Order: sequence, then C-alpha cells, then structure tokens
Amino acid sequence: MTHTSRLSVAEGKIAYQGEPGANSHLAAREAFPKLEAVAYPTFEDALAAVKSGDALYAMIPIENSVAGRVADIHHLLPNAGLYIVAEHFLRVRHQLMAKKGTPLSSVKRVMSHTQALGQCRNTLRKLGITPVPEADTAGSARLVSQSSDLTTAAIASRLAAEIYGLEILKSDMEDESHNTTRFVVLAAEPDDADTDQGPVITTFIFRVRNIPAALYKALGGFATNGVNMTKLESYQTEGTFNATMFFADIEGHLKQHLVQLAMRELSFFSTEVIVLGTYPSSPYRKEAAELASGLQIST
Repeated sequence: MTHTSRLSVAEGKIAYQGEPGANSHLAAREAFPKLEAVAYPTFEDALAAVKSGDALYAMIPIENSVAGRVADIHHLLPNAGLYIVAEHFLRVRHQLMAKKGTPLSSVKRVMSHTQALGQCRNTLRKLGITPVPEADTAGSARLVSQSSDLTTAAIASRLAAEIYGLEILKSDMEDESHNTTRFVVLAAEPDDADTDQGPVITTFIFRVRNIPAALYKALGGFATNGVNMTKLESYQTEGTFNATMFFADIEGHLKQHLVQLAMRELSFFSTEVIVLGTYPSSPYRKEAAELASGLQIST
C-alpha cells in the first residue's frame, strides 16, 4: 500500500488518546478525513484497539517542537506489537476558553494537559493565571463546561470550544508560532514505503552492548556511510539506571545499501534492535527546513 492510498482509505476507524476535541482528534481528522476518529482514555487503549482490529490505525503524538517528547510513548511502542506506517505534523493552536459570558479578567486558574500548559507558559504568566494540570486538553474543556466556577478556564482546541459550547477568551495562546506536534500513525501490520516513493524515514529502537564507547561505535556506521540521523533519544527501562534504550530516526530506506551497512554496524554493537517502520517523510519536514534556512539568512 502506498502513502497516497493510506491517506485515501475510505472505511474504518482511527484511534486516538483523549476526548473529542483533543489535538490528537484534530490530527486524525486532518490526515484521515474519511475515517471515523474514535477517542480512547489512554495511549494503551488506543494501541490495543489497533492490535485487536477494532481500529485500522492509531494517531499517537510523539514529540512537540516546544515541549519536547511526549511522556510514556517511547516505553509503549517497543511492546505494542505495532508498526509506524506514516507521520503527520499538526500546527498546534491553543485557545483560552470559558463558559459564555465570562470576562477574561475574572479567570484566575486554567486547566489543561501539562504539555499544553508548558506551551503557553509565558502567556499565562503575563495574564497572571495559575496553571492546573489535567489529563487532557479537551477533557479540561468538558470540565469547565460542567462547572459553575467562572474563575476557571481551559486551554484546548477551537474544536473543543465548539463541542462543549465554550467561549474563546484569547486565541492562539501558544508562546511560539512554530508550535507543532509530530504524530506517528501505527498499524497492526508493517506497510513500508517503496524505495521509489521519495524521501523516507526509518524509525528504530536499540540497546547497545555494555562495553566502553559502545554508543559511539554503534552510531559510527551512520556517519561513515553518509546516513543522516534526525532523532536520537535515550530512556531508561526495567526500573534501573543501567538498561538504556535509544529511540532513533534516520533518513533512508532499509533496502538502500548504505543504510544496510550502517544498520549492520549498529547491530554488531547492540544487544537489541527493533525496527518500527519505514514510511514516507512528511512534506512538513522540507517546509520547516526551508523556513528555518530563510530565517537564518535574514538574520
């Protein structure tokens, strides 16, 4: 199945974590407008829906350009038994909302997901509003709609304001105009991109051998073979500070000779390598790179 046919799937469900109106809901509708977007309370539930066949795909946030990586995802992916088949970038716009008729001056507290609050930190400080972490952006909007407390607002999407009948008191609360979240689309079966589909990303997880300079040696093959690594993150496993796993993205296909050489060297210095998928690179990557290049030139 090609990238184009993935995005034109006409029937089925796509799972996301959160409540209706969450940014994951927006991402699912944006990338798969013909699929039914279904909310699940936790990431585990959304992944399990794909594994069981209740949903074709899961739309899962993995990192944000302001707040960094999304907690827990790196721990869940290796054991989920699912495969990355696409990526999607969502420009995140946060709206400050409250019950209709509430003046901005009366708002003292705001509820939202920790990531959303972090992405609006400076704006909230200027407004003198105290952040209150909750499990979900859209869920915070629902709580505000059900409350009679006019001193409490929520930060969520414009869709959430529509769903829960709230009034937007301040639009685009995010501190940075580039505030963007990267999502990965997970499926029950691998569906790797073709080698002739253009730029692709390969995502994998690995654990290096317990020898001196193992990480340096494991990554050396990517440098010597000219394979660009766009992401490398470490995280602890098994409740110890010795078992470190690494999550990585590279530009390239596993069928390409230089990528094969690099992966072979990685495997030699690793005790475990799990490939999560090879999928088309989102056009957003090129757009963001061109924008960043233009900004550097102008300064």
